[in-house]
Amino acid sequence: MKVNKALTIAGSDSGGGAGIQADLKTFQELGAYGMSAITAVTAQNTLGVHGVYPVSIEGIVNQINSIGEDLGTDALKTGMLFSSEVIEAVSERIHHYGWQNVVVDPVMIAKGGAKLLQTEAVRAMKEKLIPLTAVITPNIPEAEVLTDLKIESLDDRMEASRILIEMGVKSVVIKGGHADDGEVVDLFYDGTSFEQLVSPRIDTPHTHGTGCTFSAAITAQLAKGFPMRDAVVTAKDFIRAAIEDGLGIGGGHGPTNHWAYNKRGEKK
Repeated sequence: MKVNKALTIAGSDSGGGAGIQADLKTFQELGAYGMSAITAVTAQNTLGVHGVYPVSIEGIVNQINSIGEDLGTDALKTGMLFSSEVIEAVSERIHHYGWQNVVVDPVMIAKGGAKLLQTEAVRAMKEKLIPLTAVITPNIPEAEVLTDLKIESLDDRMEASRILIEMGVKSVVIKGGHADDGEVVDLFYDGTSFEQLVSPRIDTPHTHGTGCTFSAAITAQLAKGFPMRDAVVTAKDFIRAAIEDGLGIGGGHGPTNHWAYNKRGEKK
C-alpha cells in the first residue's frame, strides 16, 4: 500500500485552530500521513497569542533530518518561519533532500495588521525559499510585502503574481479574503494562465487558521499525486466547508471545522 506522506514545518498553536495542529488535522482528513517539524511553541487561544517560544535552529534542523533520513515526504508546507536564520536553515534542508512539492504559506502579517517577519527574513524568503517553492499562498497584505506593490485591484494581483513567478516560484494563489468584495476571489496563476476561484463571503468571526488549513489541504492533495490546479480547487472547497460549518467555540476568533468537508461527503 502506498502511504502518501505530508510534512508541515510550522509553529504550534495550543488552541488547535492554526499552525501544525490545523495542518495535521487537514492532512488526516484528506488521507495523507502527517508529520511535523515545530519552529515555535505558542501559548494562544481564540482571544489571542499570549506567548511565543522559539525552537532552536538545531532543534528545527534535527526534526527535519529525522524525517528526511527515514520517512521522507511526498509534499511539505511551511508556515511560521519567524527569522531569516530559520528560513535559511529550512531552505537548505529542503534543497538537501531534493523535496519538490513545497507549499509556502508566507505567514508574515497578523490578523491585526502587525508585521510578523522582519526585513531580513522577508529577503531570505525571497532569495532562499521561494525559488524552491511549487506554490505560494499569500493573502493580499503578504503579497504586497513580497512584491512591494500596493494591491487594490485584480490587475494588481495579476501583476504581483507575475513578480512572484519571476522570483522562481512555479505557481501562485493570492487569496482574496482581505479584499472588500462581496465574494471571495482567489487568484490562481501557474505561470501561463490565470484562473479566478470564486466563493461566497461568509460572515463569521470564526476564521482562525484559515490560511494554514488552505495551504495544508493543497499539500495533502499534492502528496497524493494530484495536479496543482486540482489540489488548489480541492483546498478551496475544504476551507469553504470548514468556515461554513463553524464550531463556534471560544470567546474570540474561533477555529474552523476541519471535519466539515468529509461530513459533507466531498472527499477526493
